[in-house]
Amino acid sequence: MANVAVVGAQWGDEGKGKIVDWLSERADVVVRFQGGHNAGHTLVIGNATYKLSLLPSGVVRPGKLALIGNGVVVDPWALLAEIETVRGQGVSVGPENLRVADNAPLILPLHSELDKAREAAQGGAHKIGTTGRGIGPAYEDKVGRRAIRLCDLADPAGLEARIASLLAHHNILRKGLGLPEVTPEALKAKLMEIAPRLLPFAEPVWQRLDGLRRAGRRILFEGAQAIMLDVDHGTYPYVTSSNAVSAMAAVGSGLGPQAVGYVLGIVKAYTTRVGSGPFPTEQANPTGERLGERGREFGTVTGRKRRCGWFDAVMVRQAIKMGGIAGIALTKLDVLDGFDELQVCTAYRLGGTVMHHLPAAAAAQAKVKPVYETLPGWKESTRGARSWIDLPAQAVKYIRRIEELIECPVALLSTSPDRDDTIMVKDPYAD
Repeated sequence: MANVAVVGAQWGDEGKGKIVDWLSERADVVVRFQGGHNAGHTLVIGNATYKLSLLPSGVVRPGKLALIGNGVVVDPWALLAEIETVRGQGVSVGPENLRVADNAPLILPLHSELDKAREAAQGGAHKIGTTGRGIGPAYEDKVGRRAIRLCDLADPAGLEARIASLLAHHNILRKGLGLPEVTPEALKAKLMEIAPRLLPFAEPVWQRLDGLRRAGRRILFEGAQAIMLDVDHGTYPYVTSSNAVSAMAAVGSGLGPQAVGYVLGIVKAYTTRVGSGPFPTEQANPTGERLGERGREFGTVTGRKRRCGWFDAVMVRQAIKMGGIAGIALTKLDVLDGFDELQVCTAYRLGGTVMHHLPAAAAAQAKVKPVYETLPGWKESTRGARSWIDLPAQAVKYIRRIEELIECPVALLSTSPDRDDTIMVKDPYAD
């Protein structure tokens, strides 16, 4: 059976949640493989709206197994709160349909405190635009080999040594930032209090996935953030703290790369970005305001207003190459309804040089200017279209031109937040 990995191919907020939910109808298991609760996936199903951060999007479908892989950093308190929220909306969530990798690192309160304190200390133009959820500091501890992992909660005696190692590092930082020290006793008490509620979800997720793969079950890998926020390949340093490319689906779930299968990149029909960092096609003008209002461009997690601009084919093409993307799901086409003309960035200009990729250096990224191609808009509505014949001719031309520029076909087309307003061109599960 074919497996599918879903990744963002811009700066996030492309509508991955809806697409994963739509694909999960034919999947047996959905696994999150990186990021933390800085991700935000909004699902609109009938009259219900679900806002998920840590839970895999497939959790709202009865009979599906949801897994959180080892590549995710897990805030135990945020996870349990999110579980209670969706339970309150009538969704059944428990150890029978949600499992968390026992080797997943934990986000602790001290991580969020450090995140916010360092961002405040940076000030002004030097701010990264972090959500302040502690994601970066938690990944730092993972790489620094001092993280407390979910499995550590099952070993109270060994946990004390882990806490000592962690606080030897953090209390020095906290002192420098004017924060009070954390005592080992206080941190252990917090963890011991949460352990009985969290440990029933723990298991070797890699082992579960291996068994499912061998049994021919369909696996859907769900990414968070997007490739241009990838810590290696994105607009560094204005990036997330994990790898958001499709290769992370294997690393972050404990399977080999051959298990990943078809890679679907989610791409918005225009471009948005939350937080600081370069944005060549940004429209800080009435056009950007119009895109933001029509697209309801506010962060699912933070509520922050998103920066909006024209479609950047250079950036998306680069993300497709780096992400091994076989096809894209083009979302929010309906937001472009009613524009007389549409602009698409086909190249960058840096000084006297025309470039067809986004340079790696932050200074160069900040200076590139977009080279635009003008395309005709359309007056008819595309909202709710469920077949090609429902689309205006100029909308089809816009889609086809995007395919040419990004060198990748459209596999799915989304015309509203509703689950069923989706046009399938190529079945990702057919390979």
